[in-house]
Amino acid sequence: MVYQMKLLEKPFQAIKDGTKTIEYRLYDEKRRKLKIGDKIEFSKLPDLYEKITVEILDFYHAKNFKELFEKCMDSQLEVEEHIKTIYNIYSKEEEKQYGVIGIKIKVDDTD
Repeated sequence: MVYQMKLLEKPFQAIKDGTKTIEYRLYDEKRRKLKIGDKIEFSKLPDLYEKITVEILDFYHAKNFKELFEKCMDSQLEVEEHIKTIYNIYSKEEEKQYGVIGIKIKVDDTD
């Protein structure tokens, strides 16, 4: 199955470069359908013309982003930086309602 998602320019480029290997999202209805081996086609905001396809390798589940970042990141400084920016995208109410997920990905080289 191939799922469609949108990404801001910076994380889109990091995935394309291979420096970002985990995508952090709310664990909402759409993300609950994902399975290992599925593909995600990311479209770069704002125009959505540039696209990249990745394969899902694994999942990391947590109640909140702080817990998730602490599972997936090496330094406390990195955790704190991500916490500051994630709440510009998602609200704490959404986080509490859905929980969160880290999606381990790799660029799909079969395109």
